[in-house]
Amino acid sequence: MSFEQAHAEFIEAHLARRTGERRGRLERGHREAEKLFCKNVWWRLRGNFEGLHPEYEVMDWRGISYFCDFVWIFLTFKFVIEIKGFGSHVRDMDRQKYCNELNRETFLGAMGYQVVSFSYDDVVARPDLCVTLLRMFISRYQAEAAPVGLDGLAERETIRLACSLSRPLRPIDVAEHLKVNHRIAVRTLRSLSEKGLFAPLSGAQGKHIVRYEMNPAAVRLL
Repeated sequence: MSFEQAHAEFIEAHLARRTGERRGRLERGHREAEKLFCKNVWWRLRGNFEGLHPEYEVMDWRGISYFCDFVWIFLTFKFVIEIKGFGSHVRDMDRQKYCNELNRETFLGAMGYQVVSFSYDDVVARPDLCVTLLRMFISRYQAEAAPVGLDGLAERETIRLACSLSRPLRPIDVAEHLKVNHRIAVRTLRSLSEKGLFAPLSGAQGKHIVRYEMNPAAVRLL
């Protein structure tokens, strides 16, 4: 099924289940930015719209109704996805609106929602980045569609560790994080280096490799 057909059926299915303002909001609110996100990011990542709800109504901390661009419900997890244009969310926003937006996101987090925001500019011009970041985010909450070996899991967790520490890794960092011995930690780092995802760094004497620096492209493995 093509994206256009799947997207049309997706919106029609939600319209059929809604009445009143919830239906009206979907008719008015799902416009260019939201459709581009569906096409450039979500469809490329997921290939379907299962569990995705456009213009999803929630309540903020004041009890005021608010419609999120999307909410994805997966098992017991709920993710708010917002597409933010520079004009409406930065240039034209006053101090009170800015405070309200931050308070709303904090409140939604307290209510069990994970909030993910993308800029409209990135959805249009850098969709690959959006796909990568969203894949990294939701991969923490679901198993891989295809079986992943223990070595692959160790390598991904090592990449996450490098992102978290924001510095080159020592074998002892990996050993302590993965709860493995020194030999396995070195093997994992060498494997990542052979794939071009990490670069080995020598010590002061230049004789021994003491650290491994992550290539920014490594995050695409997550």
